[in-house]
Amino acid sequence: MESINMQRMLEIQKELQDKYHWCDMIPENGHRSVLWGVGEFGEIIDIIKKCGDDAIMNDPETRKEFIKEMVDVMMYLMDTSLCYGITAEEISKVYEEKHAYNMTRWD
Repeated sequence: MESINMQRMLEIQKELQDKYHWCDMIPENGHRSVLWGVGEFGEIIDIIKKCGDDAIMNDPETRKEFIKEMVDVMMYLMDTSLCYGITAEEISKVYEEKHAYNMTRWD
């Protein structure tokens, strides 16, 4: 399977939101996606605490659950992007700029 790109991730989330319409994808609801994403981050932390690094690396079931929680966080970040009208191109550009900055930040 090919890796997914940012544009496809946004499309998938829009499709999901259009189907279930949990909330309007408008700036006033952006905070909800952030808060739900924080909750999912807590689930990542729980797996690390309860199962440990070794299980994440070597137990296929634990690893899959860990990745599922990471994906949940990413999905909520995509929802946040949809709420604020942030495009894949904007994310890509700023990601590259941030990387370039970080490559010299601690020199």
